[in-house]
Amino acid sequence: RCDIYTDVDGVYTTDPRICDKARKLDRIAFEEMLELASLGAKVLQTRSVELAMRFKVKLRVLSSFEEQSDEAGTLVCDEEDIMESNVVAGVAYSRDEAKMTLVSVADRPGIAAAIFGPLAEAGVNVDMIVQNISEEGRTDMTFSCPTNQVKRAEKAMAEAKAQGDINFHDVIADEGVAKISVVGIGMRSHAGVAAKMFEVLSQEGINIKVITTSEIKISVLIDR
Repeated sequence: RCDIYTDVDGVYTTDPRICDKARKLDRIAFEEMLELASLGAKVLQTRSVELAMRFKVKLRVLSSFEEQSDEAGTLVCDEEDIMESNVVAGVAYSRDEAKMTLVSVADRPGIAAAIFGPLAEAGVNVDMIVQNISEEGRTDMTFSCPTNQVKRAEKAMAEAKAQGDINFHDVIADEGVAKISVVGIGMRSHAGVAAKMFEVLSQEGINIKVITTSEIKISVLIDR
């Protein structure tokens, strides 16, 4: 086991500085911690969780400012070591997101590669991707990336268009968005998590711009 001492006393369901209902987790699976770390939770570095998961080394997150006991902190471990998994282990957020839309792109085989190839070569870290329904052979392609990479993405798209690799009418960048994600291995066996998340956002009058899902994660882009 590897004990990691930080300025917090464990891993919380969300940022306790923002939500006073956040609670400390006794245990969390490697996969959940890896997702939360990559989505903006700053308790652990993504690389440290990757190494621990690869070599099956349990992590315990502890506070540097408190006396420790066997029950202190949060244990990051294999899913099999958790008796009963939470449906949702945590909620993460990131304010450093931008939504970019290529308007009226030709809807043809290979267009995705023609768009995201140059972005990858330019070092743009693309996250969420959505393609709209095609109309008359044209479509809109939307993706998210870090706000500090927007100019790089715009330059890459302009160069690809100038070279004739892609053709679009406009590039629209929206830097006034944030990404909210819920993570939990319990979502593999429990239905209705997405519906509940969308219902809560609706009740607060929050409009969802982009949605992506995986086996243990649901992410949405919303206005900040």
